[in-house]
Amino acid sequence: MSSGILAARIWFITSIVMAAGIFLVLLFSFPENWYMVIPAFLGLMIGGIPVFILLALVLPFLKRIFGSYNTQVSLTILLCGGSALLYGIVLTGLSIPWTRGADFWSSAIKFIFGITGVLFTGSLITLWFSQKQMQAYFTGDPAPSLSNQQSYMEPTNYPGDQNPESKSTRSNRILIKGAVTAALIGIMMIPTVYINELVRERQSNQEAVVKEVNSRWSEAQTLTGPYIYLPYKVTGVDAAGKLFETTQHILIIPDNLHVSGQVDHEIRVRSIYKVLLYRASLVNKGDIVLQIPKELSQNLIQWQDARICFGISDFKGIEEKMVIRFNGTESELSPGLPSGEVNEKGLSSPVVLSPADIGKPLAFSMNIKIKGSEMLHFVPLSGNSDFVLRSAWPNPSFDGNNLPTDRTVTPDGFTAKWVFNKANLPFGTVLKDFKFDQSALAFGVTMVQPADQYAKTNRSVKYAILVIGLTFSLFFIIELMQQKPIHPVQYVLIGLGLVIFYSLLLAISEFIAYDLAYLIASVSTISLIGLYAQSHFRSWKSAGIFTGVLTMLYGFIFILIRLEDTALLVGSIGLFIILAITMYASKKVDWYGQGKPGIALS
Repeated sequence: MSSGILAARIWFITSIVMAAGIFLVLLFSFPENWYMVIPAFLGLMIGGIPVFILLALVLPFLKRIFGSYNTQVSLTILLCGGSALLYGIVLTGLSIPWTRGADFWSSAIKFIFGITGVLFTGSLITLWFSQKQMQAYFTGDPAPSLSNQQSYMEPTNYPGDQNPESKSTRSNRILIKGAVTAALIGIMMIPTVYINELVRERQSNQEAVVKEVNSRWSEAQTLTGPYIYLPYKVTGVDAAGKLFETTQHILIIPDNLHVSGQVDHEIRVRSIYKVLLYRASLVNKGDIVLQIPKELSQNLIQWQDARICFGISDFKGIEEKMVIRFNGTESELSPGLPSGEVNEKGLSSPVVLSPADIGKPLAFSMNIKIKGSEMLHFVPLSGNSDFVLRSAWPNPSFDGNNLPTDRTVTPDGFTAKWVFNKANLPFGTVLKDFKFDQSALAFGVTMVQPADQYAKTNRSVKYAILVIGLTFSLFFIIELMQQKPIHPVQYVLIGLGLVIFYSLLLAISEFIAYDLAYLIASVSTISLIGLYAQSHFRSWKSAGIFTGVLTMLYGFIFILIRLEDTALLVGSIGLFIILAITMYASKKVDWYGQGKPGIALS
């Protein structure tokens, strides 16, 4: 068989295999478009021409330079894998817009690994069906069936054989086996990309559920006020010399404001997700000193249109009617604000004021019962103010530009107090032409729900390359020491076991505490890999080594996940120690085959 015929066979059968896969996808997903497999097959044939030319040129060199059939086959597999990777990179570059968005690299890596994995799988299937032809080309003899021949990944001889393989052949075999193992590590990283996508999908499902429940219950609340709206008339002459009259206003905020309240949490269950909500009972009291700017005549003020205002971000959260007692008179607040400078949403009510009230402290008080979700914020719109909140929720997050002056957080709840005075705020108590950035002054508390299992799972997936790489390397070293070869399919099964750990962790952590879920998932994975190692190497000592190494590895990753500020330092030291141990263990391996082909595990 010539190299051209073998290359054409691999090219043609790979196209058929890939077209068969496309046909199955169309048949189950888009049965009405099954005929699209015909142009897809033609496209695969045309697109595979570069690989056909590459194989036709490279196969003769492999046959001439490398004398070992195992090495020749291994290099052919690596050549197909490298070609699949190049196709993955090229097709990804043509498919994904080259924008520097936040998800660009994750999408690109997912596309590259996905396309590479599909193409490489198709080429492996083709090589499986072409074993006899490959044996006939490289050795000149027809190959027996796979069940009767030795795997290309296995050594051709063992210590007791009459014709042990040469040192150079064994060295080449170890080199090729190492390269194939490294390629398998890269291939096994493909599923982790989809695990990351699964984590993001589950997290987005949770956020959607939380958002839906919050919208029906009440959104986060931001409270402002109370404050007085006082309009006045302005007269003048326009450019045409005509008299005009318009209305402007001033805002008068409290001189003193005291807010205290209790925040009670509620947990609502929706599907498998828990949504944190709250109810707050607040008492607002203080006084407003009515002051008028010197340049403003009292006669121009429209006292009859004065209103007292209170800002609230979501009306759905009001559980009882809002009544304010101002200057000895009770008034019920109704939706609507006379001006939107301070708040877009809020309530207001007419109040009785007169020139006789100028300079007097006018007391007010109001009881507020509201509900909301996640955040409860306040705007310190007052000369001097203090805010005190109490709650039985043990996980608060104090946010905004002002942290509490005093706070106490215990497993039984929290108490926080904020204090402001006239020197802290960039405005006085009488506001004219007011430009207000509410977000710059708002402060409060966020009721944090400790449901960070998605973030922790995502962090653990980032260490997948470490777990898979070290596990494969350990199998590789012990395989060489004990001369009990591991087939690539076995490596794939081991890798899938390591990847399924993250799926188990994600699924279990949605129902129980993350730490316990990590323990269950890691113990299950370690037991699976340890028993598999024992069944292959027929040695409980080898199984114990794998169990111990994986236990330390998963324990190390768990510590890194729990750490925050020192994660980089601890991780770097841990990786250095792991590398040192690996280097020490690998010194027992006869990498160049200069000694005995097999070394017992000691």
